[in-house]
Amino acid sequence: MPDGQQVEAIIIRVQQGERECYSRIVDVYQQPIYRYCCRMLGNKHDAEDAVQDVLVKAYQSIGRYKPTVSFSAWLYRIAGNHCLNLLRQQRRQGYFLRLFRPDTAVAGPEEELVERLYSPALEAALGRLSLEERNLLVLRVFEEQSFPEISAILNISSNALHKRMERIKRKVREIMQAEEGISWTGQESVMSTKI
Repeated sequence: MPDGQQVEAIIIRVQQGERECYSRIVDVYQQPIYRYCCRMLGNKHDAEDAVQDVLVKAYQSIGRYKPTVSFSAWLYRIAGNHCLNLLRQQRRQGYFLRLFRPDTAVAGPEEELVERLYSPALEAALGRLSLEERNLLVLRVFEEQSFPEISAILNISSNALHKRMERIKRKVREIMQAEEGISWTGQESVMSTKI
């Protein structure tokens, strides 16, 4: 993976009209953005569509990109906004669909993927978080973004970010303890080491 300076050099070339160089950006970021979208949306098919949309939006907006934040942060911001919009639409659609049809759904490939990505307790915890809380958690724990990078992606202060992460950490612990009786006392986990 190219470092930040190499990515910035490619971006400058794209902004100067060498549009074919954008394929190198796609090669570098397609998989990380796909993983992020998959974790945010919980659905492989939607994530595949979302990553295409995000990369097209980034390409169309590349002229407005300024290196005041890293390109990675800029791209994750586009992906985050896109996923949050999709999740809001799904919630509205789901509400209306439940009004007009009985609840007799068979588990499909999307549900199986979610089961593989998350434990049932973690899935329950993620489901009870707000969209913004879920976004923060996915960026920090699953995408392993640093606090400065998340601060740049979400355009919030580092101090506010740390406070939000502490609240999310407590909330997830409480939900997971209630779901499976998991005790966090004295245990190291991905959640406690990353957040």
